[in-house]
Amino acid sequence: MPRAIWKGAISFGLVHIPVSLVSATSSQGVDFDWLDKRSMDPVGYKRINKATGKEVTKDNIVKGVAYEKGRYVILSEDEIRSAHPKSTQTIEIIAFVASDQIPLQNIDTPYFLAPDKRGGKVYALLRETLKKTRKVALANVVLHTKQHLAALMPLESALVLVMLRWPAEVRGLDELELGSDVTKPTLAKGELDMAKRLVEDMSADWKPEEYRDSFQEKIMALVAKKAKAGKIEDVESSEGEEERKSADVIDLTELLKRSLAGKSPAKKPAAKKTRKAS
Repeated sequence: MPRAIWKGAISFGLVHIPVSLVSATSSQGVDFDWLDKRSMDPVGYKRINKATGKEVTKDNIVKGVAYEKGRYVILSEDEIRSAHPKSTQTIEIIAFVASDQIPLQNIDTPYFLAPDKRGGKVYALLRETLKKTRKVALANVVLHTKQHLAALMPLESALVLVMLRWPAEVRGLDELELGSDVTKPTLAKGELDMAKRLVEDMSADWKPEEYRDSFQEKIMALVAKKAKAGKIEDVESSEGEEERKSADVIDLTELLKRSLAGKSPAKKPAAKKTRKAS
């Protein structure tokens, strides 16, 4: 299994399902790095003052948000840090909605969720419940100090966490200013029948192995050819990764009962002391 990029728990009611988050996609595009042709050293981006054209040191850079045209409000690093959401290591389910109610334009990045530690049974229960009710779970999750709205969906034997764009980030169809010839078209039956036949003639089963990025294949073939000819330059690089701890799960049936009752675990009353008769 690919390396987990986040570990935590799905939470709804009093139920916690320990899970690991794994990317459901892999970047296959060609990544061109900038190199100095004289030394083959990596080339970075300079911080340039757009008015003077001179380089600015990191100590002289502050962060500002445009408030009005040409006017900015400056925020300190502490102020920005205080606005970051608290990382809870929890995928907090806030509601269950019909799967067809989430607009396509809101869907962003998918991730696989794998059960962690002893969470397999509860994981399976949530997956089957979502399937039978035809619902998806809306949730809040914080990744790398950034808060996301997400949808938890069943996919065959697994669960998928799909990051959603915030509603404010999605434009409405009214911005297209579609004319009445599009919204209320006058289409002849013959035109519809011919279009339908064309669709049927071109219909096929989904076979993902048949669809490939031809640009990437040509570039990588060229890279392999030049590498075989010994045309390779050495460039040093380093990367770092972090791992996080996950949560445990306790008795499922009891937690479900408490969640439905809206009660938190109650503490046992202290035993009363009885006085001995004198």
